[in-house]
Amino acid sequence: MTPARKKRLTLVGLLVAGMGVAVALMLSAFQENMLYFYAPSQVAAGEAPTGYPFRMGGMVADDSVEHGEGVQVRFAVTDGAKVIPVTYEGVLPDLFREGQGVVVRGRLSESGRFTADEVLAKHDENYMPPEVAESMEAAKAAEAKAARTVEGGGQ
Repeated sequence: MTPARKKRLTLVGLLVAGMGVAVALMLSAFQENMLYFYAPSQVAAGEAPTGYPFRMGGMVADDSVEHGEGVQVRFAVTDGAKVIPVTYEGVLPDLFREGQGVVVRGRLSESGRFTADEVLAKHDENYMPPEVAESMEAAKAAEAKAARTVEGGGQ
């Protein structure tokens, strides 16, 4: 092998290795920043990871908002079927209130309480994030099916 060919081969090898490292770093960053969405029913069923950040959405449950010391707030998020308690420390969005659509980002503790890092309220009456709308519809359908089963004598 000539010295020029050996030099070119080394350069191509370094270029391929550099591209491999760059792709590995991009995939690692992407994986760390990926947040999955779960409905309260999925969280209650144990489908959501404990201790790993994810998003949960639904409606703020009626009569669930409790203000603690300073800016600490406790409330519950529901999809119509299940209710998950949430703790948040920070300033709530202006549109946050009971019966309002909300998406929270945070972690689930071993005790089943969701600790939110961020709370997002829907921005107008007609909008609801697609994931929240789908989970609420699925919960309503499951509740209706359960009611039909009870009325039909368990069939």
